[in-house]
Amino acid sequence: MSLIRRVSTSLPQVIGFANRSFKSLTFPGQSLDSSSSSVLAHGIHVFQCPDAVGIVAKLSECIATKGGNILGADVFVPENKRVFYSRSQFIFDPVKWPREQMDDDFINLSKKFNAMRSVVRVPGQDPKYKIAVLVSKQDHCLVDLLHGWQDGRLPVDITCVISNHERGSNTHVIRFLERHGIPYHYLRTTKENKREGEILELVPNTDFLVLARYMQILSGNFLRSYGKDVINIHHGLLPSFKGGNPSRQAFDAGVKLIGATSHFVTEELDAGPIIEQMVERVSHRDNLLSFVQKSENLEKQCLAKAIKSYCELRVLPYEGKKTVVF
Repeated sequence: MSLIRRVSTSLPQVIGFANRSFKSLTFPGQSLDSSSSSVLAHGIHVFQCPDAVGIVAKLSECIATKGGNILGADVFVPENKRVFYSRSQFIFDPVKWPREQMDDDFINLSKKFNAMRSVVRVPGQDPKYKIAVLVSKQDHCLVDLLHGWQDGRLPVDITCVISNHERGSNTHVIRFLERHGIPYHYLRTTKENKREGEILELVPNTDFLVLARYMQILSGNFLRSYGKDVINIHHGLLPSFKGGNPSRQAFDAGVKLIGATSHFVTEELDAGPIIEQMVERVSHRDNLLSFVQKSENLEKQCLAKAIKSYCELRVLPYEGKKTVVF
């Protein structure tokens, strides 16, 4: 396994969260004349390795010796664990520190500390993440993702939408997809045939999958065959209200707190490492409509934030069933 990787190197340019302009950023002694100042790029690096003395110093040195400047750094070393996690954001001059040289420099650093994970990303140069979205009948999470993609709030390219629910040609979703050239694949599923082989044929060039209220269980064979991350969203009413219409069950039971959880998909149902969770209070003043609206809004916000965090390299695996989210 490579110590360092770049994501989807053959894809279009990224314009995600970190596509900030640094043209006006100056340092002591630097001229304010924009014609003489370099255009600085923004980089992100995440690192996981056995804990040792001097890792932060060497990370800083790696960036500083190439003229880069660290804007922010997060470090986590679990108690009684000899594991080091970090995420650094930095600016640099692409002329003085070319992208390929940056890769080589971080590879050398990885070798020095026997890193298990070292990922570098330059959002202004690297391509967007390619994703496919799987969805069933409920549209709210899908629509929110489509609008987030359209507005540039999510640094992803949606390659296709796959659903086990047929949608008419005059529906809002289909019209939107056709207008933007995003394919929609309807794959009718049965208890005996989940159409997983056909799904795999549609997503070979994606970086990860998003289950936007996809109400089918993906098998372990599918997950192993796909071999990349799958992000899911579900309401926070589980496990108290299972089966059909859980929102109605929760409303009738008079719950006071609802939530949503976004997590990685594993073979164990709804038990993968958690990326993001959100909660909101409800009360006797809520009717069923407002109750459901609050629940769906939480799901949309939670899923979008999980995807954004993932794309910003904020999510690292931790102890198998956990995550570090910087």
